[in-house]
Amino acid sequence: MARRTRTRAVARAAAGVGVDAELRVAIYLRRSTDDEHQPFSLDAQQTRLHAYINSQPGWRLVATFTDDASGATLDRPGLTDALTAAGAGAFDILLVHRVDRLTRRIRDLSYLVEQLDKVGVAFRSATETFETATPAGRMMVQMLAVFAEFERALIIERVVGGMERKAAKGKWTLGTTPYGYTIDPAEHTLLPREHEAAIVAKIFHLYTYRRLGTRAVAADLNRRGLHRRSGRPWSHKTVTDVLINRAYLGEVHFRTVVVERAHEPLIAPETFELADRILTDRGENPARKAAAATDYHLSGKITCPRCGHTYLGSNATGRHRIYRYYTCATRSRYGVQHCPAPRIDADHLDEQVLTALCAFYASHTDLLTEAIDAARVAYRAARTATEQELATVTGLLATKDAAVDKYLADFENDKLSGVAVSRRVDQLAEEIRRLRRRRGELLLRLDDDPGEPTRDQVDHVPAHLARIVRDADAPLRRVLCDTLIVGLHLNDDATATATFATPGDYDPAHAGPV
Repeated sequence: MARRTRTRAVARAAAGVGVDAELRVAIYLRRSTDDEHQPFSLDAQQTRLHAYINSQPGWRLVATFTDDASGATLDRPGLTDALTAAGAGAFDILLVHRVDRLTRRIRDLSYLVEQLDKVGVAFRSATETFETATPAGRMMVQMLAVFAEFERALIIERVVGGMERKAAKGKWTLGTTPYGYTIDPAEHTLLPREHEAAIVAKIFHLYTYRRLGTRAVAADLNRRGLHRRSGRPWSHKTVTDVLINRAYLGEVHFRTVVVERAHEPLIAPETFELADRILTDRGENPARKAAAATDYHLSGKITCPRCGHTYLGSNATGRHRIYRYYTCATRSRYGVQHCPAPRIDADHLDEQVLTALCAFYASHTDLLTEAIDAARVAYRAARTATEQELATVTGLLATKDAAVDKYLADFENDKLSGVAVSRRVDQLAEEIRRLRRRRGELLLRLDDDPGEPTRDQVDHVPAHLARIVRDADAPLRRVLCDTLIVGLHLNDDATATATFATPGDYDPAHAGPV
């Protein structure tokens, strides 16, 4: 009885109420989306929390908040409602069954406890003894969070390992079932879906035998009323997705696992290889497109005045050379009948905008100084985050080193078998190696202090920008445009107005028509 009285007094102090006042308690329940690994259902948590509240003198349940979501994120409706109610003074204590019901991340837990503390709400666990009103209690919460995060990492490791084993057996692991197939509910393997499989074969036939382009193939399918599984029309992108999907060869891919002849193929290997060669020759292969995306410095920066979508880089092959354009995404995907916005000569626009960019920053060196100062502020904030992560990693290393020592001690005392100890110690050793590597990276990052720029360095920035525009390769020029160009507005008089980035609280500055 004495122990209960002390607990109640501390809880009242943490909640900021008098000794004789009634304590209003809210409970938070969470069930993970991965119910297979979840030993505590919502009902079980609720039953135990009600019993715990009834055992505490002067405690009264006033609210229940529930989530059915992962603890890896704070973006949960029930948790948001609980924090809002706490800020409104609706309760004095937030009670959970275990700390990991609130969150499995150390930083998130620190943040939540701090938010509750700011509004005078105590945080309690029904199965773990601590008080957030005391330094020792806060340390205990942090340690519990370390173990919760470690448990979450183990769950992820087991799930991914299970999926790899499943893929190694030729079973479909995750993601949308490829068009043309369905899932065998018993074996979890892909089975051909007859009417869709016929459309897949037709796509490859039109592309390889008839040599239609992806847009022409999409138009042909839509004209015949052969829509996708969702009922939406085909586009050149969804046709390309079919042409590059190796599932149609009977293969299953998951991370580094590749299994051939896992299910019935829909396309012969020679047809698939021919389609791949044609895609590459025509510049429609997504892998090659991704590599060439930096050739279009302003891709995604231009807003279409007709439909509001962005302009993307595109090209057309002429008799003697390839012509580069910026084209509205709607027009590019669905055709000019959906958006008649004109294409823009990419070479001419790139040259004009980059020239305007150099001229703008050459005449605004004060903005360069402001930008460097803003970068220093961002650097200091990032350094603080790095220091916090380093402290967390260091704590995890100490925990895992202690765990290894405990396993070895249990083995020496004949409490655990050598096989069990060996397996677990090997796992911990690999985790320790990763943590030490991460700690080394963080220490190097902290040592890399750029220092304050000199006036001479600031004065040379415009010349450096001009060199990048004149001599640098396409990827570096694309980085320059991504960093310094906010957007590009097309004017009615066939000109464009570029909006360049400025630091701090400045509004974006307009360079004028280009």
